[in-house]
Amino acid sequence: MDVEVRIERYADQGRCVGHIDGRVVFVRFALPGELVRVRLDEPHDRDDRFWTGEVTDVVEASDDRVPPAWPLAGPLAMGGGVGGADLVHVSLPGQLKWKAITVSEQLSRLGHIDVTVPIDRMDGDEALGGFHWRTRIEMIADDDGRPSMRRRGSHTRVPLGTMPLATKSLLDVADREHVWDGGFEPGSQIRLSVPEPRVNVPEHDNYAVLVDGELRAGSRQLIEHVTIDDTPFTYEVDANGFWQIHRQAPIALANHVITLAKQELADQPSACIWDLYSGSGLFTLPLATRVTQRTRMLSIEGGRIAVANAQRNIRRLDLRDVDARCGDVSATLTNVPAHLAHPDLIVLDPPRAGARAKVCRQMVAAGARSIIYIACDPTSLGRDAGTLRSLGYELADVRAFDIYPMTHHVETVALFRRA
Repeated sequence: MDVEVRIERYADQGRCVGHIDGRVVFVRFALPGELVRVRLDEPHDRDDRFWTGEVTDVVEASDDRVPPAWPLAGPLAMGGGVGGADLVHVSLPGQLKWKAITVSEQLSRLGHIDVTVPIDRMDGDEALGGFHWRTRIEMIADDDGRPSMRRRGSHTRVPLGTMPLATKSLLDVADREHVWDGGFEPGSQIRLSVPEPRVNVPEHDNYAVLVDGELRAGSRQLIEHVTIDDTPFTYEVDANGFWQIHRQAPIALANHVITLAKQELADQPSACIWDLYSGSGLFTLPLATRVTQRTRMLSIEGGRIAVANAQRNIRRLDLRDVDARCGDVSATLTNVPAHLAHPDLIVLDPPRAGARAKVCRQMVAAGARSIIYIACDPTSLGRDAGTLRSLGYELADVRAFDIYPMTHHVETVALFRRA
């Protein structure tokens, strides 16, 4: 069923909102103010609270609309549908506007905090047109054994001969390892991980091609180099594990977090810091060494491989005052050693679901003056910001980072301070 809809505003998950006969419809590949033709998803005749659909034709276009630079990721009606770049129809300035407004609206709606959120684009992204930023990509082998992506709403696998979001270094590895030539078992999961910047490690070693989690080429353990507060840090990470995927994200996020941490602890010769959902230690290492003269730290992460990597990274710097623990964050916080039980500062980088109310209450109960919250989902941030606000903390600083160009995703760093 196709209908004509006037688009009203941004919504979540890369969609916009319109109304059909008083019923809300969430529309993919639309922009506020546009008049568009929309194909409703099936079944569209149910008595649901809302419908969903996708643009098939643009009658009146927004000034922020551009032709999809990667058509395969565009609307189904225009030959796309593979996903991975749901803002491919939006200009780069329009993408920044979309994301800044989304974060502000969620903080207002869920956190009851009215604030204009500034947003930063990563170095080099504009020159690259918003492409070539991913240091990790994942694909699935189609029935002919070629790398592919599923077309939305079907079981069709679209074969790929390149991946425009991947860094040029990753594409070089893919060509060298003949990834695009295929030969994979149909249905197998293909993952490429290529750290950047590529310094101090031979290129032929520092990459990985994984098939169903097994190493096909390169190295299982990868080396990431990040300069933070004018200091070079080296991280060992698992090729199949989590790491910030934008080539500039670890640099931008870690430097901003350390700037905020030093600001909050400026007059203290020593401090206790918690690093929650700490991964392989991106924030742990600079927090332990660059903020105060003597820092006691507790880091908590649920992934065993990530914790093992973090512990190696900590040992490499001989950081004896860092207690790196593996476990559920909330459960681990119920049994914290006395000398780490009352942090001056808490840094947390939770998964998309956020920290949730229980962890927020535990952080507040620990008495930290300041909390730095790194969020990959504005809705979760808004909800947890509301919880922290109700428990006596105020939002002291917030900044968004566009580390996911061409997608609706955005990273936000928020500083909360006890009122």
